[in-house]
Amino acid sequence: MKVLKKHFKKSHILIIGSGIIGKFNALELSEQGFQITIVDPKKGTNSSSAALGLLMSHMYQKSKGRSWELRKKSNELWPKWIKFLRQYDENLKIEKPLIQLTTDKTKFEKLNQFISHHPNRNLKVLDRDSTIIKSINKIFNIENLRGIISFQDGRIDPISLLKTLDIYIKSKKIKTIEEEIIKIKKINNQWISECKNTLEIKSDAIILCNSLEAIKLIDSDLHKIRLKPVLGQAIEIATNDKEIDLFSLPKHFSINSKNFIRINKNKLIIGSTDENKITPRDNAFEELTNFLENKPSWLNQNTITNKWFGIRSRPEGEPSPILRSLEKGLVLCTGFYKNGILLAPACSSWISDEIKKHVI
Repeated sequence: MKVLKKHFKKSHILIIGSGIIGKFNALELSEQGFQITIVDPKKGTNSSSAALGLLMSHMYQKSKGRSWELRKKSNELWPKWIKFLRQYDENLKIEKPLIQLTTDKTKFEKLNQFISHHPNRNLKVLDRDSTIIKSINKIFNIENLRGIISFQDGRIDPISLLKTLDIYIKSKKIKTIEEEIIKIKKINNQWISECKNTLEIKSDAIILCNSLEAIKLIDSDLHKIRLKPVLGQAIEIATNDKEIDLFSLPKHFSINSKNFIRINKNKLIIGSTDENKITPRDNAFEELTNFLENKPSWLNQNTITNKWFGIRSRPEGEPSPILRSLEKGLVLCTGFYKNGILLAPACSSWISDEIKKHVI
C-alpha cells in the first residue's frame, strides 16, 4: 500500500462494479490521489452477495504460478490493510485458524503429503482422535473425518468488510452512482460511459470490475475473453435443540468443499460454490448437506432461517482472475471465481500500478 498522490489528483477513474473488488480498487486508487467514481445498478446484489470471507493461502496446494503469487502477495498485504481499515471499524479482523476436512481417504493422504512437503507453512494434520474432529463428529455424526489446520489462514467477515469499505468511501466523498452502464467509448483520449438513463460519465480510465457484465461492454471475441457463470450459495441454520451447542465447533471450517461458519451457540452458515448451476434451487438444503450420510435429527429443512446466493464468474481457457489492460485507459479486473476477498489486496495493488501507466 503505497501513497503517492502528486501526479494523479486530476485523473478521474471510473470503476464499474461495487462488489469487494470494485470497492477495494476504489480504496487503493483513492489513497493514490485519483478522483474515483463507482457505478453499479445492483449495489447490494452483486457477485459478493454470497461471499463467506475465507482467506486460504498457506494451505493452497501449489507453490508456483500466477495464482500462488497473487495469494502470497495478498497474504503479505492483508495485515497492512486491516490496520488501515481499523480507522473506520476497530473490530475488523482476520480470525484464525482455518480448517480443511474430508471423509475421502485419498484426499486426506494428499493433504498429509502436502504438509510433509511444506514444513514451513505452519500446517498440522488433524486425525480422527483430535479434539477438533471429535467436537465436529459430536454435532454432525460424521465418520472417517480427517484433515489439516492452517494457523496462518482464516476468515474476515465479508459483511463487516463491505460496511467498512462503504464508510471509507463515504468519508472520502467518493461518488457512487446506481446506474447501469450500457456502452463505453473513447473520444480524443477520454472515455465516455453511457448509462441506461442517458447519463454520460467522462473519465480518464475505466476499470471493469462487474463480473459477467464486463464482457457486454467489450469485444470479447477480439480480446479472446470467456467467462462462465457459477453459483455461490449459502444457508443459515438455527437450532433450538438444547443438546446441541454450536460453540463447541471451530469458528470456520470446510468438509468435502462445503464451508461452515459458526455464528453463535444456535446458528451456523453452510455455503459452497456450484460449478454446474447458475440458478438457486429450492433444495439448497439437500445440496449443501448431501455429504452427510446420517444427518443428525436437529439438522433438517425446517431449521433454515435465511438463504442467499450470488452469481460469480470464472474464466474459461485461462487462470482466475483476469487482470488485463485491453487498451489505454481500459482495464479488466474480473473472473475471481471463489477468491475475490482473498485476492482483493494483491489485485488492487496490480490495478494501481497498471492505471499509473495509463494516465501519466
